[in-house]
Amino acid sequence: MKLLANNKKAYHDYFIEEKYEAGLALIGSEVKSIKAGNVSIKESFISDKKGEMFVYGMHVTPYSQATDQNIDPTRTRKLLLHKKEINKLIGKKTMTGYTIVPLRVYERDGLIKLEIGLAKGKKLYDKRDSLKKKEDKRKIERALKNY
Repeated sequence: MKLLANNKKAYHDYFIEEKYEAGLALIGSEVKSIKAGNVSIKESFISDKKGEMFVYGMHVTPYSQATDQNIDPTRTRKLLLHKKEINKLIGKKTMTGYTIVPLRVYERDGLIKLEIGLAKGKKLYDKRDSLKKKEDKRKIERALKNY
């Protein structure tokens, strides 16, 4: 498994409750570009339309050696999930405070996969608490390393 893009902001802004693996419907030159690491999911989000899931705002830089250069880098891409998973995600998303966020893009067995998470938004005090715990953990690790 080769990690191609990571969404650190999602872990900072949300509590991730469940994770799912989804395939992406891509055009040929997009696959080459993603495998080269030219992808960003920081600003992207996931929504449903007519019983299907789509990722919006995922930026894939056009592949330099491709002949079809007129592809929009931030076009909407369809997620490939089982119908049961889609229905489960849509049902949980309708609950208050829940959203679906992309977590990371990776290559597994030659295929591009997107890990998505069912997430609940953090309040400001939750974010501060998370940062404090992270900082305390770093201090402890430094102290143990120097000891």
